[in-house]
Amino acid sequence: MELRHLEYFVAVAEERHFTRAANRLLVSQSGLSASIRALERELGAPLFVRNTRRVELTDLGRATLLDARQALASVVAVKRAAAAVSGLLRGTLAVGTEQCIGVVDVPAVLARFHLAHPGVEIQLSQAGSAWLAGEVGAGRLDIAFIATAGAPPDGVRLLPMADQPMVLLCHPAHPLADAVPGWSDLADETFVDFHSDWGARQVTDLAFADAGVQRRVTLEVNDVHTLLDLVNHGLGMAVVPRPVAGKVQAADLCVLPMPGGTAPIWHVSAAVPENSQPSAAGLAFLSEVPGFSLAPAG
Repeated sequence: MELRHLEYFVAVAEERHFTRAANRLLVSQSGLSASIRALERELGAPLFVRNTRRVELTDLGRATLLDARQALASVVAVKRAAAAVSGLLRGTLAVGTEQCIGVVDVPAVLARFHLAHPGVEIQLSQAGSAWLAGEVGAGRLDIAFIATAGAPPDGVRLLPMADQPMVLLCHPAHPLADAVPGWSDLADETFVDFHSDWGARQVTDLAFADAGVQRRVTLEVNDVHTLLDLVNHGLGMAVVPRPVAGKVQAADLCVLPMPGGTAPIWHVSAAVPENSQPSAAGLAFLSEVPGFSLAPAG
């Protein structure tokens, strides 16, 4: 079984389209199709159901995809390990982070790592935690700083870093500004919040669902500063991790406790591949995070 065949299979599985996969890999569509057919012959069954518009994974394809991703990630890990043994830390470090993760100064950590290891090319992606965790599981990110409300996806191990309570923010002129709100007080409120793949949004949605309260989110944003601006203009309340309430843009807002006496918790973790240690570059990067030590597997 050739690694090239696995790489082509993963690309088609993710793109759900042969032409898009070929363009992504910079190969001819005929060569890609031939590799997929060769892999299917070796496995003894089709990996895809093909039609004129897109392709879908068969049961075998779905069962094979995670293992194929892990095999490709393992090859990358072997190459990095060989470089580390030779004493030359080089190559690429792909890091992801949710915006304003709070407990980690990611730019400062990246700067210290770059100063210590100038031969490593740094790639940084910023997105919601759900997407970032998926990229770690697929082997496209070495490490991601994420916030979660539940179990990680397949192929991902979480290394806990810090827990922060969620708090309510509102304009000083809001009727609840001087109150200790209950869940019923929030049922008719308008909320500003992040998109659904952000960790803070998932924690908040779960807390309201557990309380049996349907929340009205009418303003969705993809950055912290816009969220705070909207609350500052009195356009809605927000539920945020406590570090966000300490930002300069939140200085004039009222910070209220969550209902029920026990605040939902925003869990911040470093997401790494589940079945392997971080790469040599990844370990060196994590060593630059103040107060962080790598938890043992299991």
